Amino acid sequence: MTEEFHQVSQDQRRTLLDILGIDLGACSSHERAALEALSEEVIFLREEVTRLRHALSDAELLADNDALCPVFNRRAFEREVRREIAVAGRFRTPLSLIFIDLDHFKKVNDVFGHAAGDNVLLRVSDILIRHTRETDIVGRLGGDEFGIVLAHASHAATQAKASELTQLIDQIVVCNGDAEDVPPVHIGASCGVAEWRDGQGADTLIARGDQDMFAQKARRKSSRSLKA
Repeated sequence: MTEEFHQVSQDQRRTLLDILGIDLGACSSHERAALEALSEEVIFLREEVTRLRHALSDAELLADNDALCPVFNRRAFEREVRREIAVAGRFRTPLSLIFIDLDHFKKVNDVFGHAAGDNVLLRVSDILIRHTRETDIVGRLGGDEFGIVLAHASHAATQAKASELTQLIDQIVVCNGDAEDVPPVHIGASCGVAEWRDGQGADTLIARGDQDMFAQKARRKSSRSLKA
Protein backbone atom coordinates (compact mmCIF):
# COMPACT_ATOMS: atom_id res chain seq x y z
CA MET A 1 0.00 0.00 0.00
CA THR A 2 1.36 3.40 -0.92
CA GLU A 3 1.00 6.47 1.24
CA GLU A 4 0.32 9.95 -0.13
CA PHE A 5 1.95 12.88 1.61
CA HIS A 6 0.50 16.35 1.36
CA GLN A 7 3.15 18.89 0.43
CA VAL A 8 2.65 22.46 1.65
CA SER A 9 4.73 25.06 -0.13
CA GLN A 10 6.73 27.77 1.60
CA ASP A 11 4.55 30.39 -0.11
CA GLN A 12 1.40 28.83 1.34
CA ARG A 13 2.87 28.91 4.86
CA ARG A 14 4.11 32.48 4.44
CA THR A 15 0.72 33.67 3.13
CA LEU A 16 -1.15 32.14 6.06
CA LEU A 17 1.26 33.53 8.64
CA ASP A 18 1.07 36.98 7.02
CA ILE A 19 -2.74 36.85 7.25
CA LEU A 20 -2.43 35.98 10.94
CA GLY A 21 0.03 38.85 11.43
CA ILE A 22 2.84 36.60 12.70
CA ASP A 23 6.43 37.71 12.19
CA LEU A 24 8.64 34.63 12.17
CA GLY A 25 11.72 36.82 12.38
CA ALA A 26 10.74 37.84 15.88
CA CYS A 27 10.32 34.23 17.02
CA SER A 28 12.82 31.79 18.42
CA SER A 29 13.82 28.80 16.32
CA HIS A 30 11.60 26.55 18.46
CA GLU A 31 8.60 28.90 18.11
CA ARG A 32 9.21 29.28 14.37
CA ALA A 33 9.26 25.50 13.85
CA ALA A 34 6.06 25.10 15.88
CA LEU A 35 4.29 27.86 13.94
CA GLU A 36 5.35 26.45 10.59
CA ALA A 37 4.13 23.00 11.59
CA LEU A 38 0.84 24.48 12.79
CA SER A 39 0.40 26.47 9.58
CA GLU A 40 0.96 23.32 7.51
CA GLU A 41 -1.72 21.55 9.51
CA VAL A 42 -4.18 24.44 9.07
CA ILE A 43 -3.58 24.56 5.30
CA PHE A 44 -3.99 20.79 5.01
CA LEU A 45 -7.26 20.85 6.98
CA ARG A 46 -8.64 23.71 4.90
CA GLU A 47 -7.88 21.85 1.68
CA GLU A 48 -9.35 18.66 3.11
CA VAL A 49 -12.57 20.49 4.01
CA THR A 50 -12.80 21.78 0.44
CA ARG A 51 -12.23 18.28 -0.94
CA LEU A 52 -14.89 16.80 1.35
CA ARG A 53 -17.38 19.50 0.38
CA HIS A 54 -16.88 18.67 -3.29
CA ALA A 55 -17.22 14.95 -2.55
CA LEU A 56 -20.43 15.60 -0.59
CA SER A 57 -21.81 17.70 -3.43
CA ASP A 58 -21.05 14.89 -5.90
CA ALA A 59 -22.65 12.32 -3.59
CA GLU A 60 -25.80 14.45 -3.20
CA LEU A 61 -26.01 14.79 -6.98
CA LEU A 62 -25.76 11.02 -7.42
CA ALA A 63 -28.35 10.47 -4.69
CA ASP A 64 -30.82 12.81 -6.43
CA ASN A 65 -30.34 11.59 -10.00
CA ASP A 66 -32.09 8.66 -11.62
CA ALA A 67 -29.80 5.68 -12.18
CA LEU A 68 -30.38 5.78 -15.95
CA CYS A 69 -31.87 9.08 -17.09
CA PRO A 70 -30.42 12.58 -16.49
CA VAL A 71 -33.43 13.63 -14.38
CA PHE A 72 -34.42 13.46 -10.71
CA ASN A 73 -35.26 10.09 -9.16
CA ARG A 74 -38.60 9.70 -7.39
CA ARG A 75 -37.31 10.58 -3.92
CA ALA A 76 -35.73 13.82 -5.12
CA PHE A 77 -38.73 14.62 -7.34
CA GLU A 78 -41.14 14.31 -4.41
CA ARG A 79 -38.87 16.53 -2.31
CA GLU A 80 -38.84 19.20 -5.02
CA VAL A 81 -42.62 18.97 -5.36
CA ARG A 82 -42.95 19.71 -1.64
CA ARG A 83 -40.66 22.72 -2.01
CA GLU A 84 -42.63 24.09 -4.95
CA ILE A 85 -45.89 23.59 -3.06
CA ALA A 86 -44.48 25.57 -0.14
CA VAL A 87 -43.56 28.43 -2.48
CA ALA A 88 -46.91 28.32 -4.28
CA GLY A 89 -48.75 28.35 -0.98
CA ARG A 90 -46.77 31.28 0.36
CA PHE A 91 -46.99 33.50 -2.71
CA ARG A 92 -50.35 32.24 -4.03
CA THR A 93 -48.91 31.31 -7.42
CA PRO A 94 -50.23 28.57 -9.73
CA LEU A 95 -48.57 25.17 -9.81
CA SER A 96 -49.36 22.15 -11.97
CA LEU A 97 -48.04 18.64 -12.51
CA ILE A 98 -47.85 16.34 -15.53
CA PHE A 99 -47.80 12.58 -14.90
CA ILE A 100 -46.50 10.63 -17.92
CA ASP A 101 -46.82 6.92 -18.57
CA LEU A 102 -45.41 5.39 -21.76
CA ASP A 103 -47.56 3.21 -24.00
CA HIS A 104 -46.27 -0.12 -25.36
CA PHE A 105 -43.02 0.13 -23.37
CA LYS A 106 -43.23 -3.45 -22.09
CA LYS A 107 -43.52 -4.66 -25.69
CA VAL A 108 -40.20 -2.96 -26.52
CA ASN A 109 -38.47 -4.85 -23.72
CA ASP A 110 -40.12 -8.13 -24.71
CA VAL A 111 -39.38 -7.83 -28.45
CA PHE A 112 -36.11 -5.92 -28.63
CA GLY A 113 -34.59 -6.37 -25.16
CA HIS A 114 -33.93 -4.15 -22.18
CA ALA A 115 -31.12 -2.23 -23.89
CA ALA A 116 -33.67 -0.97 -26.41
CA GLY A 117 -36.02 -0.14 -23.55
CA ASP A 118 -33.30 1.87 -21.82
CA ASN A 119 -32.70 3.76 -25.06
CA VAL A 120 -36.40 4.66 -25.23
CA LEU A 121 -36.29 6.01 -21.66
CA LEU A 122 -33.25 8.12 -22.53
CA ARG A 123 -34.95 9.48 -25.66
CA VAL A 124 -38.06 10.35 -23.66
CA SER A 125 -36.08 12.08 -20.91
CA ASP A 126 -34.24 14.06 -23.60
CA ILE A 127 -37.58 15.22 -25.03
CA LEU A 128 -38.83 16.24 -21.60
CA ILE A 129 -35.68 18.20 -20.80
CA ARG A 130 -35.49 19.96 -24.17
CA HIS A 131 -39.15 20.95 -24.20
CA THR A 132 -39.55 22.23 -20.64
CA ARG A 133 -38.21 25.30 -18.91
CA GLU A 134 -35.06 25.26 -16.79
CA THR A 135 -37.24 26.08 -13.80
CA ASP A 136 -39.47 23.04 -14.38
CA ILE A 137 -38.76 19.87 -12.40
CA VAL A 138 -38.44 16.62 -14.35
CA GLY A 139 -38.21 13.24 -12.67
CA ARG A 140 -38.47 9.55 -13.41
CA LEU A 141 -41.00 8.11 -11.00
CA GLY A 142 -40.17 4.50 -11.75
CA GLY A 143 -40.24 2.14 -14.71
CA ASP A 144 -41.71 4.01 -17.66
CA GLU A 145 -43.35 6.77 -15.59
CA PHE A 146 -42.15 10.38 -15.53
CA GLY A 147 -43.33 13.50 -13.75
CA ILE A 148 -42.97 17.21 -14.44
CA VAL A 149 -43.79 20.07 -12.08
CA LEU A 150 -44.45 23.44 -13.69
CA ALA A 151 -44.34 26.43 -11.36
CA HIS A 152 -46.24 29.59 -12.30
CA ALA A 153 -48.15 27.58 -14.92
CA SER A 154 -51.92 27.57 -15.23
CA HIS A 155 -53.91 24.41 -15.75
CA ALA A 156 -54.60 25.38 -19.37
CA ALA A 157 -50.91 26.06 -20.09
CA THR A 158 -49.96 22.75 -18.49
CA GLN A 159 -52.53 20.88 -20.59
CA ALA A 160 -51.07 22.50 -23.69
CA LYS A 161 -47.58 21.39 -22.65
CA ALA A 162 -48.83 17.86 -21.96
CA SER A 163 -50.37 17.76 -25.44
CA GLU A 164 -47.09 18.92 -27.00
CA LEU A 165 -45.07 16.29 -25.15
CA THR A 166 -47.59 13.60 -26.09
CA GLN A 167 -47.21 14.43 -29.78
CA LEU A 168 -43.41 14.36 -29.56
CA ILE A 169 -43.23 11.04 -27.72
CA ASP A 170 -45.83 9.52 -30.06
CA GLN A 171 -43.27 9.93 -32.84
CA ILE A 172 -40.82 7.47 -31.26
CA VAL A 173 -40.67 4.20 -33.20
CA VAL A 174 -38.50 1.23 -32.21
CA CYS A 175 -37.51 -1.17 -34.97
CA ASN A 176 -34.93 -3.85 -35.70
CA GLY A 177 -33.15 -2.27 -38.63
CA ASP A 178 -34.03 -3.95 -41.90
CA ALA A 179 -35.57 -7.02 -40.27
CA GLU A 180 -39.00 -7.12 -41.89
CA ASP A 181 -40.11 -10.13 -39.86
CA VAL A 182 -40.10 -8.05 -36.65
CA PRO A 183 -42.77 -5.32 -36.74
CA PRO A 184 -41.82 -1.93 -35.27
CA VAL A 185 -43.22 -0.77 -31.95
CA HIS A 186 -44.73 2.70 -31.81
CA ILE A 187 -44.16 4.32 -28.43
CA GLY A 188 -46.83 6.64 -27.10
CA ALA A 189 -47.44 8.68 -23.98
CA SER A 190 -50.50 9.12 -21.79
CA CYS A 191 -50.14 12.40 -19.90
CA GLY A 192 -52.27 13.26 -16.89
CA VAL A 193 -52.50 16.84 -15.59
CA ALA A 194 -53.26 17.98 -12.05
CA GLU A 195 -53.43 21.54 -10.75
CA TRP A 196 -52.32 22.14 -7.18
CA ARG A 197 -55.01 23.22 -4.72
CA ASP A 198 -54.46 25.09 -1.48
CA GLY A 199 -53.82 22.70 1.38
CA GLN A 200 -52.94 19.80 -0.90
CA GLY A 201 -49.75 17.82 -0.27
CA ALA A 202 -47.23 16.39 -2.71
CA ASP A 203 -48.56 12.83 -2.47
CA THR A 204 -52.09 13.95 -3.28
CA LEU A 205 -50.97 16.11 -6.20
CA ILE A 206 -48.97 13.24 -7.72
CA ALA A 207 -51.85 10.81 -7.14
CA ARG A 208 -54.29 13.14 -8.91
CA GLY A 209 -51.90 13.38 -11.86
CA ASP A 210 -51.68 9.58 -11.88
CA GLN A 211 -55.48 9.28 -11.92
CA ASP A 212 -55.81 11.72 -14.81
CA MET A 213 -53.11 9.82 -16.67
CA PHE A 214 -55.16 6.60 -16.44
CA ALA A 215 -58.19 8.48 -17.75
CA GLN A 216 -56.12 9.77 -20.68
CA LYS A 217 -54.79 6.25 -21.36
CA ALA A 218 -58.34 4.89 -21.49
CA ARG A 219 -59.40 7.62 -23.92
CA ARG A 220 -56.40 6.96 -26.16
CA LYS A 221 -57.12 3.24 -26.17
CA SER A 222 -60.78 3.86 -27.01
CA SER A 223 -59.79 6.23 -29.81
CA ARG A 224 -57.44 3.67 -31.33
CA SER A 225 -60.15 1.02 -31.17
CA LEU A 226 -62.60 3.26 -33.03
CA LYS A 227 -60.03 4.00 -35.75
CA ALA A 228 -59.34 0.30 -36.14
